[in-house]
Amino acid sequence: MIHQTKTAAFHTLGCKLNFSETSTIARNLKASGYQKVDFTSEADVYVINTCSVTANADKECKLIVRNALRANPNGFVVVVGCYAQLKPEEIASIEGVDLVLGASEKFNIAQYLEDLDKDNDTIIHSCEIDEADFYVGSYSIGDRTRAFLKVQDGCDYKCTYCTIPLARGISRSDTVDNVIKNAYEIADRGIKEIVLTGVNIGDYGKGEFGNKKHEHTFLDLIKELDQVKNIERIRISSIEPNLLKNETIEFVATSNRFVPHFHIPLQSGSDVLLKKMKRRYLTSLYRERIATIRSVMPHACVGVDVIVGFPGETEELFLETYNFLNELPISYLHVFTYSERDDTEAIHFEGAVPMGERKKRNKMLRILSEKKRLAFYQSQLGSTQSVLWEHDEKDGKMVGFTENYIKVQTAYQEEYVNQTMEVDLVQLTENGIVEVAVHAIELS
Repeated sequence: MIHQTKTAAFHTLGCKLNFSETSTIARNLKASGYQKVDFTSEADVYVINTCSVTANADKECKLIVRNALRANPNGFVVVVGCYAQLKPEEIASIEGVDLVLGASEKFNIAQYLEDLDKDNDTIIHSCEIDEADFYVGSYSIGDRTRAFLKVQDGCDYKCTYCTIPLARGISRSDTVDNVIKNAYEIADRGIKEIVLTGVNIGDYGKGEFGNKKHEHTFLDLIKELDQVKNIERIRISSIEPNLLKNETIEFVATSNRFVPHFHIPLQSGSDVLLKKMKRRYLTSLYRERIATIRSVMPHACVGVDVIVGFPGETEELFLETYNFLNELPISYLHVFTYSERDDTEAIHFEGAVPMGERKKRNKMLRILSEKKRLAFYQSQLGSTQSVLWEHDEKDGKMVGFTENYIKVQTAYQEEYVNQTMEVDLVQLTENGIVEVAVHAIELS
């Protein structure tokens, strides 16, 4: 027997884009009469939105299914997302999974939930990935201070290590009008910060009206978003270096709402490996982009994605990457250990790096990342910054982020939550967070 008011619980693995889509699925189910509950609660339906960027994310899916069934052994378990598109049969073999929905069906969960009785046979509704050619706009509102706003989906790039085009299909975009409408909906909820997200957001405009050409550019989009009232900050989540044009950097430097924070995937500091990866730039272009940012926004935060252990990465080529990153004026790294993925070109490459060596290189870059982050934080001490305070309290402290993504803390004050306030950056604490002095209170 199900409850009179049906309940649904959600768990998201992976990227900001997945979080935005889970929120949209949750709103769709709410419109169909479901009440959202915590994932650890007894729910009628458990929706797991999966990632497949690393092998570890696949394994984690099995653990999450077990957690759902621990909360309610009779719960109806639905698995969606990238892993569901790539390996539907593999997911169907996981004990307790009732429904697997591929890329074209994940936003239509409600229509598959007419009968919630668990069956012996797992139902799969998957599609050929070329059928995932339509666009569904999404945004997340789980956090009271910021929202992830999806503006683009899919990717036309053919990086040799990546399964995302196989999981999400071709590059396609939301319309400018719909993005702006969603931004105003977010603003109406009192949320102060929007993070733009997508698979390849610099490619924005392609497929905006169902065709392959660009009706608008990413620069067109951010100029429109810069006019949205009641949103105080807009952050660009991750953008390819070849698509981050100088005009975009210059616009962010003088904009009303876009903050001085860029996250720019590099993947390797070796031109030899960039070519093997089929990336669309070389290190010279990457260096130029960082120099342009620093020239117009010296205080900007710049994050970098990098992969270690790619096939053919010799010790010499790894050190080329290490030294390239060490010399660049960047702020932090996201380090990924290469993992072999089925149906990618790189899985057939020679020169596999032993796993122990991959882990050693990952650790070296994570140590470098922490050095870069602390040096960036130190460089900003003594400055006055605008901070958006978050709602969590820990040990009598609350944290927030400056526009240029420095994590700061002060004594918890409930009235500060979701407020933007001027602060002085005073000192770096032992836990790597900057202690601040709050200016006279002018609540926004």
